[in-house]
Amino acid sequence: MSLLFHEVVFGPVHSRRLGVSLGINLLPPDKKFCTFECIYCECGWSHDSNDTHKGLPTRDFVIQKLEEKLKDMSAREHAPDAITFAGNGEPTIHPQFPEIMDDVIRLRDQYFPGTRVTVLSNASTLHKPEVFNALKKTGDSILKLDAGTEETFRLINNPRQNITLQSIVDKLKEFAGELIIQSLFLRGVVKGRVVDNTTEKELTRWLELLLEIQPKYVMIYPIDRPTPNNSIEKIPFNELKAIAAKVEDAGIRAQVFY
Repeated sequence: MSLLFHEVVFGPVHSRRLGVSLGINLLPPDKKFCTFECIYCECGWSHDSNDTHKGLPTRDFVIQKLEEKLKDMSAREHAPDAITFAGNGEPTIHPQFPEIMDDVIRLRDQYFPGTRVTVLSNASTLHKPEVFNALKKTGDSILKLDAGTEETFRLINNPRQNITLQSIVDKLKEFAGELIIQSLFLRGVVKGRVVDNTTEKELTRWLELLLEIQPKYVMIYPIDRPTPNNSIEKIPFNELKAIAAKVEDAGIRAQVFY
C-alpha cells in the first residue's frame, strides 16, 4: 500500500508540521521518483531503477495550476500557512526546480506575501549549485537527517546513488544555520538486520552532527502512515520527547510532531 499524490498542486492539507499547506508535486502522478528508498516512505518503493524524467510536469503547467489555485484561495480569503514542495519523491530531481522555485516565490509574493515557501527534501542533490542556491532562497528548507552513522543512514535511507552521510552533512553546514532539519525515528528489521536510530550510539553521533550543522530548528517525528517495510515500529511519544530534550539541552530548538 502506498500514498501517492495524483495532482501537481494538491490540498491545501492540514500538516502536523506546517499547518495549512498547499502542496506542489513535481514528480510523476502515478509512481514514486526519488534518490532514496527510505524504508518508511509512505509512497512505497520505486518500481523502476532506471527512471528518467519522463512523466514530470512542465514548468509552465506547474505554474498554471498553482496560479489557478492561489487565485481561488485569494477570492475566498483562505490564506495557506505554507506552499510546500513535496509529493511523490524528491522534488529537487525536477530539472527545472530552480526556475520553478523562482516562479513560486513570485506568485507567493503576488497573492499571499505572508505565506512560507517550504521544501521537503532528502538533501541528496545539494551538491548541485543550482539546487543549493534555490533552496537557500526560502529560508525554510526542511532537510532530512535520520541517522548519525553511515551504516544506519544506508539501512534507513538506502540511497540509490553514490552519496554518503558525511557528504550530505558537509553541504548542510553550508546553509550557515538557515535551514530546518527533519528527523524520523524508528526501530525495525531491514535486510535481516536490526535498525534502530534511537540507540545511545546513534543519538550521540546524530547530536554531534546537529551541532556541526547548527539548524535553526529540528522537527522530530515517528512513522504516521503504512510503510513499505512492515517490520517498522512506531517510537512512543515519551521517547521522542526525551530526544527533543537532548536537542534543546544542546542549544538547538526542537519539537516533536506525533
